Amino acid sequence: MELKRVVIVGSGNVAEALARALPASGVELCQLFARNPERGPRVAALGGTTWTDDPRRLAAADLYLVAVSDRAVGEVAASLPVPAGAVVAHTAGSVPLDALGRFAHRAVLYPLQTFTAGRAVDFAQVPLFIEASDEATRGAVERFARSLSTQVYPADSQRRGALHLAGVLACNFVNALYTAGERTLAREGLPFEVLKPLIAETAAKALASPSPAAVQTGPAVRGDLPTLERHRARLAGDALLLEIYNSMSQYIWETSRKI
Repeated sequence: MELKRVVIVGSGNVAEALARALPASGVELCQLFARNPERGPRVAALGGTTWTDDPRRLAAADLYLVAVSDRAVGEVAASLPVPAGAVVAHTAGSVPLDALGRFAHRAVLYPLQTFTAGRAVDFAQVPLFIEASDEATRGAVERFARSLSTQVYPADSQRRGALHLAGVLACNFVNALYTAGERTLAREGLPFEVLKPLIAETAAKALASPSPAAVQTGPAVRGDLPTLERHRARLAGDALLLEIYNSMSQYIWETSRKI
């Protein structure tokens, strides 16, 4: 089983990243199927392929990559008139393989990365986690994955769920805290740019260290109660952020004591 002809299903950020990456992988991106009439043609153009929103015009392919929101995977996949023998794979981190239960050859190809419309990512460096319904499908999906990335790993639904959670904590939550820092500075008339060197060095230290716990700094690590109280006083008017600050400070204190 070889997956040489591919249809991408979806037009969101993951679909866009795949459309950018596939032309250089040695496989043929023969179509993009998407319901969004604005993004669909634009994303298809990035991959040098055609677009349709009509399931009756779905192209024949070896692999159908369902790159839609987690909640839409089952519904969208079920609507596809896929040829017998084709592989259907979704790209969602928190959706089990069984969401594609009606297909004989089903798989998961989960890229552990954050994707943004209009921003190119080096897909060769994106870790890809795969799972499949049978050994033949797994082998075919692994070969396809290795044409896209140098980092390919097996991960069943349980392990992939842990990966997705870790990604949310390390990416989405951290970015939300960047926003909280930006808003704190804005109240004093200061720009977000002043935090960027600090963010860059913090990320660089975490990447250079065997564990980010080893390079944790700040008042919570030191048990600096006077500074913690001053910060809490500043947050007195924002109950939600104060709760986050207290929870994070406690978490840092508890985990740092075990180093």
